[in-house]
Amino acid sequence: MNRKQRLASALAVCMSAAAIFGSCGKADKDTGKNGKMLLTISKMDTFRRTLAEGAKKAASEQGITLEVADALGVVENQVEQIQKAAAEGCDAILCGAIDTDTAVELKASAGELPIIFVNSRPDEKYLEKDAYMYVGSDDGTAGQFQAEYVLEKLASKSEINVMLIKGPVGHSATKGRTKGVKKAFAESGKTVNYVFEDNADWSTEKAADLFSVFLQTGKPLDCVICNNDAMALGIVEACKKAGMDPGSILIIGVDATADGCAAIKNGEMACTIFQPGPGQGRAAVEAAAAVAAGGSAEDLEGVSEDGRYVWVPFEKVDSSNVSKYLTE
Repeated sequence: MNRKQRLASALAVCMSAAAIFGSCGKADKDTGKNGKMLLTISKMDTFRRTLAEGAKKAASEQGITLEVADALGVVENQVEQIQKAAAEGCDAILCGAIDTDTAVELKASAGELPIIFVNSRPDEKYLEKDAYMYVGSDDGTAGQFQAEYVLEKLASKSEINVMLIKGPVGHSATKGRTKGVKKAFAESGKTVNYVFEDNADWSTEKAADLFSVFLQTGKPLDCVICNNDAMALGIVEACKKAGMDPGSILIIGVDATADGCAAIKNGEMACTIFQPGPGQGRAAVEAAAAVAAGGSAEDLEGVSEDGRYVWVPFEKVDSSNVSKYLTE
């Protein structure tokens, strides 16, 4: 089934659901509390698990029944999950979109329900205040923080050799973090050589394989900047396999996962950028609760001036403060 066919199917199901249930999820909603919501995750991993746990905790505190569904990276699964939630009278959808280019299709699948996109950001043209909002951390800032760490540690060098390992092609985090890295380096006035750049799709194994390929080139290397911790840990493992000390180069990730922080404590990774998964999950539930009854999220902490975004800040993590994140 192609995208147009899926969209037609989504529209047909939502019209059918509306006929059976009335306005999807609108019944008996004087407030956003004590309702039902769906969180559809693109594909569960370590970070998204922390996001889901944060969302579940926030929902429980507000008396909200939250179902978490793993779409396993399949767009059709995500569409069906949203259609089912709309038909069963959910009050709002929280969606970590598999493919942000399917935003129109996902919105059609939800019928009249608001969607809070979380962690995977659609183009802003698909967002609308108090209806289709995005909750997440500004990925450009994460990339900026990564580059700033390298520039600080290698301040004496006029030329820096960088390996850049990216997430999936087209993912909003891949784009934002990569752009943030390159922008900060470009503004530094230093000569920055991207000696190797490729996509490892958030995978530890793929990142390790790419590093093994890079070693065969014999090119000089000062740092490896990865779009997430899982890939950075792949670089650590590949270094060990090749008989290299991971601490001899700057290996940097994003997310501050438990394994990433442990690698920093052990001197194997240099830095990570804490992406507050639990905070994103909580903020997504709070935004959904605020708008589910036709209300507004304008008073939430971190909401943008145009009301389309709720930002949860990134934080730098290195050996100087990693103990704080290991205990959280």
